[in-house]
Amino acid sequence: MFQIKDIILRALALISLLSLQRAGAIKADHVSTYEMFVQTYSPSGEYMFEFDEDEQFYVDLDKKETVWHLPEFGRAFSFDAQGGLANIAIMKSNLKIMIQRSNHTQANNVAPEVTVFPKKPVELGQPNTLICHVDKFFPPVLNVTWLRNGQTVIEGVGESIFLPRTDYKLYKFHKFHYLTFVPSAEDVYDCKVEHWGLEEPLLKHWEAQEPIQVPETTETVVCALGLAVGLVGIIAGAVLFIKALGSSSDPRDRLPL
Repeated sequence: MFQIKDIILRALALISLLSLQRAGAIKADHVSTYEMFVQTYSPSGEYMFEFDEDEQFYVDLDKKETVWHLPEFGRAFSFDAQGGLANIAIMKSNLKIMIQRSNHTQANNVAPEVTVFPKKPVELGQPNTLICHVDKFFPPVLNVTWLRNGQTVIEGVGESIFLPRTDYKLYKFHKFHYLTFVPSAEDVYDCKVEHWGLEEPLLKHWEAQEPIQVPETTETVVCALGLAVGLVGIIAGAVLFIKALGSSSDPRDRLPL
């Protein structure tokens, strides 16, 4: 399976600044970065911008428009999608040249790490969102499927774009997949991840953990036991108090005549 990634070109634009930061020569309160890549597999490329590791926007290569992570960003800033599209076109041209001149060495596949967790504390019957975080993988080619009770779920699903890792030397990515759901004690969920670095699909399981309910009879017994212990303590204290009074009377009354 032949792969050549132009991600290296993206790293070169940041390598000097990042090297100085690691060396302690530069200390920045905030960092703005952009990430773009092209490849011979789907997705064919990506152009995105982030501030302090938070996504600001990306350019939709199909619709040829800027997509802001939050609507507020779009009202406060602007970005012409044509600029991103032009950069992607240049990178695709460079990639084509690299393919023609290379020895077609296959890139190393790095398998992802997967975690599944709810967005909010789980309450049975209350709407929530399951998040499947796929992390530290390469290349950015991924297939993720949600399963409920072993059946594929296609409604209420969403996903982020491919996000760059902060450890740029490794050229790894991470990505979020979302599923809106209503937790119940009967349903179980799996996040199924397929990637070239995995020998077989990886399933990450999740199910609601209902809090243990203490029966009312048990609560009554515990309360009764607590009351009994309290009464015993009171009685014992009273006995000790009376004995203490007796021992504190005038000792001359107990001396022989």
